[in-house]
Amino acid sequence: MTANPPRARHTIAIAQVERILLGARGRGLEVDRLLESAGIAPALLATPLSRVTQAQYAHLTHLLRHRLRDELWGLCRRPVPPGAFAQTCRLLVGCRTLGEALEIGLRQYRLLIDDFTPRLQRLGDLAGVSVAPRRPFDPVLAYAQRVFCFLAYGLASWLVGRRIPLLAVNYPATTPGPVSEAALVFQAPIQYGGQCMAWYFGAGCLELPVVQDASSLRAFLRQAPSSLLVKYRDHASVTERIRRLLRHQLAAELPSLAQVARQLELTPQTLRRRLREEGQTGFRAIKDDLRRDVAVEYLARSEMALPEIAGLLGFSEASTFHRAFKHWTGMAPGAYRQAQLGRA
Repeated sequence: MTANPPRARHTIAIAQVERILLGARGRGLEVDRLLESAGIAPALLATPLSRVTQAQYAHLTHLLRHRLRDELWGLCRRPVPPGAFAQTCRLLVGCRTLGEALEIGLRQYRLLIDDFTPRLQRLGDLAGVSVAPRRPFDPVLAYAQRVFCFLAYGLASWLVGRRIPLLAVNYPATTPGPVSEAALVFQAPIQYGGQCMAWYFGAGCLELPVVQDASSLRAFLRQAPSSLLVKYRDHASVTERIRRLLRHQLAAELPSLAQVARQLELTPQTLRRRLREEGQTGFRAIKDDLRRDVAVEYLARSEMALPEIAGLLGFSEASTFHRAFKHWTGMAPGAYRQAQLGRA
């Protein structure tokens, strides 16, 4: 059997699944049933390194919004009513510039959310969107602030039709330890301090024109807001360019860093430096993450045998794939598949 070429979409850390369930747990929902409905095996929560697909994660956010009647999934004390995001978007596509859209959009949400205050900051050559808490710190509030920042950034990027390059992202000093994958998602230096969550960019971006309209909004709303949590990666980054080069070569011997550098018209030294700037630990980590993400996608296909998947990922022996997948995710591939297939 020949599998379709891998799409190599990034997978989602199980820690993100656990956090987005915080509101549902606090309201007494049966989270195992929600996970199963989204195609996620509840057993994965017990394995900190495990991953889920973007489709599974998006499905879970839709289920949470429907069950809780809350567009922020029960993370705030007062629900954000269904339809609030769409109504705000309809206002924003009528704006002339990004700055105008941010002012209006954040003003709307200040009326809807009691737990924190979102504002646009103008700081000379810098601009930023900050989220300041209105009540004492707790893990649910902290995650609500982070989710709001992700959504606001994704929406702003969609409005201007391109990813807004960020200069820095600030996490509150109360954040418990480094936030996993934050630098890779934002593609910006992560700072810790103060009480606010914020993302900063060049003030000139505030004059970018809003390029979306009522027609493009209809297509956008069919997937948003959940799609915004994963969509706006920097596809021009070196990391993403390498993933695109490698994803159709997984079944063969993958090129070396020097060979990839030549294809990207960079020196190996420059390539290593660019990867460090993007928060990557090295070239091997990109190859491993790509193989892991494609393996997770393939294991969701019950018709594909494990030796076949191993071969498609470039492993000559199924036992080698077994060891690698367990190292990446904390679970053997057979156990991962069994958990998924046995979830219902």
